[in-house]
Amino acid sequence: MTTNPSKAAHPNKATDPIKATDPVEVTDPSKTTDPSKTKNPVKTARFALVAAPLLTVAYGGIRALDGIDGTRGPGLAWTTGHLAFVAALILFVPALLEMRRVAGRGAFATVTAGAGIVGAALGLAQFVIDIVAGLLASGHADMQRMVGEAQEVAGVELAVYAVGPALFYVALSMLAVHLAAVRAVPVWMPVAVFLGAVVPLVSHDLLPVGGLLMLGGFVPLLRSAAPVPARAMA
Repeated sequence: MTTNPSKAAHPNKATDPIKATDPVEVTDPSKTTDPSKTKNPVKTARFALVAAPLLTVAYGGIRALDGIDGTRGPGLAWTTGHLAFVAALILFVPALLEMRRVAGRGAFATVTAGAGIVGAALGLAQFVIDIVAGLLASGHADMQRMVGEAQEVAGVELAVYAVGPALFYVALSMLAVHLAAVRAVPVWMPVAVFLGAVVPLVSHDLLPVGGLLMLGGFVPLLRSAAPVPARAMA
């Protein structure tokens, strides 16, 4: 029996590309970047830029109500107001980091933001002392005694009640000035932030005004999309 030559496989016949087996590259889904995840830190920071000043306003308002009877603390208003500002101080941390990001993550912005975070941590310690004293005290005089005893601990009054808050507000203001210097924000922004930091020092009753000024100063940061090139303050 003879074989039909037309059915024989020709040695030079090209392989059917449809039947060819090519290696298929499989993308590891764990290595893909979810755009929503990359935006989360910025969203968190922008939330903090709004919430931190508003919580400052809330603290100032609750503090004013607490003082209607002539004394402040202990009680629900004292504790609630202080908790509001504790939350504000915590949220000022991502706010400072966002200001550093927008400034370009340079040396000056990094050091200043770090100083601000240290100041916020020391301020947080002050408010924790006040809250604990308010919860444990039997009355206003007893609360003042407890706070006084805490301040008598070596270094507490200087670091927690004096240097810490000043360091926080100075760093926040300097970082705002730096942002204007690198043209990341308009020149009025650091003015608003500085006034928001200074006004409460004139009178604690002006805390709500200071919070609103701070909120207004942060508005340009809510609109900023990309950081400027990294640079250091000359």
